[in-house]
Amino acid sequence: MKTSVALGERKIIELIQSQLELMPNMPVPFGDDVSACDLGNGNLVILKTDMLVDKTDVPPQMSLWQAARKAVVMNASDFAAKGVKPLAILVSLGLPASMTKKEIVDIGAGLNAGAKEYGAFILGGDTNEASDVVVSLSVFGTARREELMLRSGANVGDVVAVTGLFGKTSAGLKILINGLKAPKGIRGALVDSILTPHARLDEGLALSHSGAVTASIDSSDGLAWSLHELAKASNVGFLINNLPISKETAKFAEINKLDSVGLTLYGGEEYELVLAIEPRSWDRAKKAVRDAGGKLRQIGKTIPEKKLVLEVKGRRTPIEPRGWEHFSKR
Repeated sequence: MKTSVALGERKIIELIQSQLELMPNMPVPFGDDVSACDLGNGNLVILKTDMLVDKTDVPPQMSLWQAARKAVVMNASDFAAKGVKPLAILVSLGLPASMTKKEIVDIGAGLNAGAKEYGAFILGGDTNEASDVVVSLSVFGTARREELMLRSGANVGDVVAVTGLFGKTSAGLKILINGLKAPKGIRGALVDSILTPHARLDEGLALSHSGAVTASIDSSDGLAWSLHELAKASNVGFLINNLPISKETAKFAEINKLDSVGLTLYGGEEYELVLAIEPRSWDRAKKAVRDAGGKLRQIGKTIPEKKLVLEVKGRRTPIEPRGWEHFSKR
């Protein structure tokens, strides 16, 4: 008999969805970063739920305050990928009976800090006893239909871009979980990428208003998987010829004799945006992100062939469809 571990998270979701009746005229299809309900006159209510579970999502070195804040960041990043500002949050907490008053206060403070960071407010929720710490958020916002950035919509010739560099979280987890070494000069940046992540909400809002983006996704499941999801939704392929490897990742890989390309492509927990942008609107998109305090990096282009290819020094290799997945055997 197959178990959920054998099926994997994505197959489980597919099976559940196959049993659901579709809402007529859904503004956002199943499988995108958020869900939506039509309010009429081009207005949408945007909804997102995501949970953080101590056993699977929280390394031992992460405090409860950091974990609770991360639960907000996870959801804010999905809103960022759609260009929508989160407004209100409901929180459901599963807490072991052994938790102390200080631990509970730390969770509340972390939740509030995360909400404040992204301009949202926690309005209420639910608590229950559980065998593990579970922080589940439901986030709400509003958007104009025409400004919503979906995963579908990329066209052949579009610029492929990201809002940051990759690989630091892969390296950071290897430090925290596997005990690998890193010099003081880079260790802080690598570990902080795990313990105190940041969503690109300002950049996402600016890109939405720019009208330059044809497709967008949050990269929390890893760069490679995000590219595959974007390509699948848009029915295109990607040629990546400027892999966004952070200097800290390159140095860490060199010291520990690891593959920096693998760390960059197949990690996860990076809350960057992966985007397809109209070539004629590239300068406008770059300026919008710069004015929002960020930086947009071109990493490739959209191609008609339904495949993902990495080009390094003239050599092309396939980009595998893998990254972070719950219930998978890693």
